[in-house]
Amino acid sequence: MTAPTVTAPAHGAEIPLDGRSLTLPDVVRLARPPQGGAPTVAVLGPEARAAAEASVALRDRLIADRKPVYGVTTGFGDSVTSQISPERAAHLQRNLIRYHLNGTGPDAAPDVVRATLLIRANALARGNSGIRPEVIDSLLAHLASDLLPRVPERGSLGASGDLVPLCYVASVLLGDGDVRWGKRTLPAAEAQAEAGLTPLTLQAKEGLALINGTSFTSAFAVLAAHDAATLAGAAEIVTAFVSEALRGNASHFAAFLHEAKPHPGQLAVAERLRRLTAGSRLSTTYEEILAATDPLTGDHRHLERRIQDHYSVRCAPHVIGVLHDTLDWAGRWLTTEINASTDNPLFSVDDEQAHHGGNFYAGHVAQAMDSVKVATASVADLLDRQLALLVDPKFSAGLPANLVPPSLDGEAGLHHGFKGMQIAASAITAEALKTANPASVFSRSTEAHNQDKVSMGTIAARDARTVNELTGQVAAIALLAGAQALDLRGVEHAAPAVRRVHRLLRAHVPFTDGDRRMDGDIAAVHDLILDGSLARAADHPTDKDPDAAAP
Repeated sequence: MTAPTVTAPAHGAEIPLDGRSLTLPDVVRLARPPQGGAPTVAVLGPEARAAAEASVALRDRLIADRKPVYGVTTGFGDSVTSQISPERAAHLQRNLIRYHLNGTGPDAAPDVVRATLLIRANALARGNSGIRPEVIDSLLAHLASDLLPRVPERGSLGASGDLVPLCYVASVLLGDGDVRWGKRTLPAAEAQAEAGLTPLTLQAKEGLALINGTSFTSAFAVLAAHDAATLAGAAEIVTAFVSEALRGNASHFAAFLHEAKPHPGQLAVAERLRRLTAGSRLSTTYEEILAATDPLTGDHRHLERRIQDHYSVRCAPHVIGVLHDTLDWAGRWLTTEINASTDNPLFSVDDEQAHHGGNFYAGHVAQAMDSVKVATASVADLLDRQLALLVDPKFSAGLPANLVPPSLDGEAGLHHGFKGMQIAASAITAEALKTANPASVFSRSTEAHNQDKVSMGTIAARDARTVNELTGQVAAIALLAGAQALDLRGVEHAAPAVRRVHRLLRAHVPFTDGDRRMDGDIAAVHDLILDGSLARAADHPTDKDPDAAAP
C-alpha cells in the first residue's frame, strides 16, 4: 500500500525537494508556518523521484544476489555478522523500528517534528538510500497535513543517527503510535484515516533509511540557529537602550574603531548600534565630553564624566559579533547537513555497489551547536552585566537604585523595583552558562563497542535550544529595565529607533510605578523578541510612526 503523492494547495508556495538545494529559511518556514494564507508545502522533485527509483532497483538486484548488505540482509550494529535470507529482509525492518521505541523525556515541540519530517524527506530525496518514493511522499503527506508523530526528545547519541527519535516517526508511517493533529492527540491509524493517508508496509532497507540519519538533530539545530540570530539582534537593541539610559559614549561604536579589527559580525553590530542610537539626545561622544571639560590645571582632578564606558557596553560589538560570526559558519555546516545522505549503507547506481560508511555521524552539527550555545550564553552574560549597571546607582549615572521611581512620595523604603528582576536574571544567566558546556566531548561507547565513538549532536542541539530560551528571558528582563530607565531619564530624548521600540514595549507592558509581579511582563517581551516584532519596530519606521522621518 502506498501513500498519496503530496500536491501543493491552491495559491500555496511549493518547494521541490532534490536532496541538494533545501535552505535553512525553507526549514524554518515549513516548521513554523505563519498563521493565515495558503501554506508552503514540500514535494518530491521529479529528478529526485527517478533517482530514488533507480536506487531501489539497485537495492533489489543486490538482494537477489544473496550477498551480505548491512542492515538489508544482515543484522544491525554489532549483529552485522548475522546474515538473513532475502525473503526475511522486509520483516527485519519492522523489528528494527520496534526495538528502538524506547525514548524518554518530553515530546519534541511541533516545530521540531515538522523540521524533522522535512529534513528526513530531503535527505532521502538525494536518491542514495534504497527507499521508494512512496515512503518519502508519506513523510511529506504527514507534514502537509500537520499530522505530527509524538517523538520523545531523549535517547539519541547523534550516531548511528537519531535511531530512537526517528523510530517514532517511522512507526507512525506504518500506522502505529500516537500523533498530534491540531489540538488533539490520537492514534496514528485513526488520524491517518481522517486525513486520507494510507499506512505503509516497509520493504528491505526502508526502516533503516528512515531512522539512520541526523534529521532530528538537524531539526533542533536549524531552529536553534535561527533563534540565536534573533537573539543577537535583540541584544543589539538592549545595548542601545542601555547606552542611552546610561548616557553612554556612542563613540565606542565608531566605524574607524571596528574597521581596525574587521571581523564581519563585529562590524555589523557596531553599524547597527550606530543606526539605533542615531539622533539621540541622551548618549554623548568623546568629542562632546572633551568640549564640556576644561583643560587640566594642576596635577590631578576627578573627571565628572567617564570617557570610556564599562566593557559590557563598550565591547558589545565584540561579544555579539562573535555570535553573528559563529552563526555564519554554523549555517554553512547545517546547510550541508540537511542536504546530505546521512544513512548507511548508500547505493551508488553508477558503480552498481552498496557503500558502507558513517554519514549518520552528526559531528559537524554537534560542534556547530556547542559553539553556538557558548556564543549565545556569552551574550546572556553580557546583558546580565548591562542590567547590573542600570540598577546600581554607583554605575547608573544618576538613575535611582533598582529603578524605583522617585515619585513614590510617602512610600520611601517600601518598594524595591527591579531588585528581584536582577536576581532572576542572574539565576537564568548562570543556568545558560552552565548549559553551554560542550556535549560533543562526552562520547560514550555503547552497543557492544560497535558505536564506540558517538557525536552527542542531538544533546548539543537540544542544549542550544535551551540556552536560547534562557538568553531570551535575560534579554526580556534587560529590555524591561532599559525601558524603565529611559522613562526615568526622559525617553523623549532617546534616539528615534529606541523610541519606537519603547512604544512597542509600553503597548504590552506598563511602567513599573510600584512593586508588582512581573513574570507576565517577561513573557510578553520574550514573545515580542521571538516573533520579530522587536526587530521590526527598531528597523522599520512606518508612515504612522511620529519618528518615521527622523534620522
